[in-house]
Amino acid sequence: MGLSENTSQTKILLESGTNELEIMEFTISGEVFGINVAKVREILMAQEVKKMPNSHDVVEGVFKPRDEIITVIDLGKYLNLPKPKDAGHDIFIVTHFNKLNFAFRVNSVVGIDRVSWGDIKKPDRVIYGGDEGAATGIAEYKDRLITILDFEKIIAEISPESSIQFEAIEKLGDRKCNDKTILIVEDSMLLSKLIIECLHKAGYKNTVKADNGQEAWDYLLEVKTCGDPIENHVSCIVSDIEMPLMDGHRLTKLVKEDSVLKDIPLILFSSLISEEIRVKGQALGADEQITKPEIVNLVSIIDRLTEK
Repeated sequence: MGLSENTSQTKILLESGTNELEIMEFTISGEVFGINVAKVREILMAQEVKKMPNSHDVVEGVFKPRDEIITVIDLGKYLNLPKPKDAGHDIFIVTHFNKLNFAFRVNSVVGIDRVSWGDIKKPDRVIYGGDEGAATGIAEYKDRLITILDFEKIIAEISPESSIQFEAIEKLGDRKCNDKTILIVEDSMLLSKLIIECLHKAGYKNTVKADNGQEAWDYLLEVKTCGDPIENHVSCIVSDIEMPLMDGHRLTKLVKEDSVLKDIPLILFSSLISEEIRVKGQALGADEQITKPEIVNLVSIIDRLTEK
C-alpha cells in the first residue's frame, strides 16, 4: 500500500503556485480527518508494536517495517476520541516531515482529494484537544467537512526536542538589536510564537505576524499603496508552505511577480522541503528554502539576505 513517486502526488508538487493540495482522508471513530499527501510516505496495515517504557501516553511503541525503527502514535487517543469496537483492521499512516518519520494509527483510509487552500478555513475555536487545538483547518469537499490536523503541533507536544528550540539561539552569541522588519507567515499558533520569540532573542525586535498567505498578501498590498518605501515596513518575509486560504507557494508567486514587492527577500520555512518541493520553490522565485526546525540557520539566512 506504499505511495509511489510516480503518483499524482509528484505531479501536483511540480505545479507552480496553484494554491492547491492533495489531502488523504482517513477516519477515526467515524470522524473524517485529513493530512497533506506530501507528508505521507506510505500506508501499512497496523502491526504489532513494542511498547517503550516512560514514553508519552499516546505513544503506542515502535515497530520496524524494514530497516528502520518508527514510533507509533495512537491518533485517536491523542484526540480523545472513543476507541471503535472493531479495531482489527486499523491502518498505520507513515509520515515524513521535519526530517522525521512517525506512524499514526487510524481506523481507515478513505482516499485522496484535490482541494484548494481557499476552501480550507481556519477553525474558529479550539477543537480536538490541546490549548491551541490540533486542527489547522477545515476543508469543504463536496458534501462533507474534513478536519485537517496540525501534525507538526502534535509531534511538538509529544517530542518537544524535535521542534524549534529557543535555547538554540544562544549559540549565536551576543547580537545587536536590528531594526529590520520581518514578516512571519505561519498558521500554527505554537510555531509562530516560537519563531517570533527566537527572532526577538536574535535581535530582530520588529516582527509582523500573518496567519496565512492571504493575510500576508493583504498586508503587502496595503504597504505597497501607503506611499512609504517598502523596506520601511517589510525587510524580509519568512513563510510556511501549508496554510489555509493561501499557501506559501502561491504567496511566493504573487510577491515575485509584483514589480514593487519582488525584491523583498522571501524564505520558505517549512516541514515539507523535499527535493520536489525545493524545485517548485526555486521555480517560483523563493530566495531561500529551509526545513523546520532549523531556527539558527534561519536567523543566519535572514542576516545575510537583509544585509544585501
